[in-house]
Amino acid sequence: MVKNELFRQCLAAVPAEQKAQFELSFGIAERIHEVLSKKGLTQKDLAKQLHKRESEISKWLTGRHNFTMQTIAKIETALDCQLIKIA
Repeated sequence: MVKNELFRQCLAAVPAEQKAQFELSFGIAERIHEVLSKKGLTQKDLAKQLHKRESEISKWLTGRHNFTMQTIAKIETALDCQLIKIA
């Protein structure tokens, strides 16, 4: 539970759609971290596989990146895993 009243008020003012977007972005970033760790890979390894700069991967993993479906597919292919499960 958030104890800071001002923070709670600010959070309540965020539109539901934006909250959902943040949750998805953070969830994808957490899943990438999880897979990298499980496979013993680093951000640098992922950057090399995707032909990206390590700084770009670092930004992705903050959870504030707006992933496209194309980017998610490339990451899934590079890591040989599923990031998003669709029922």
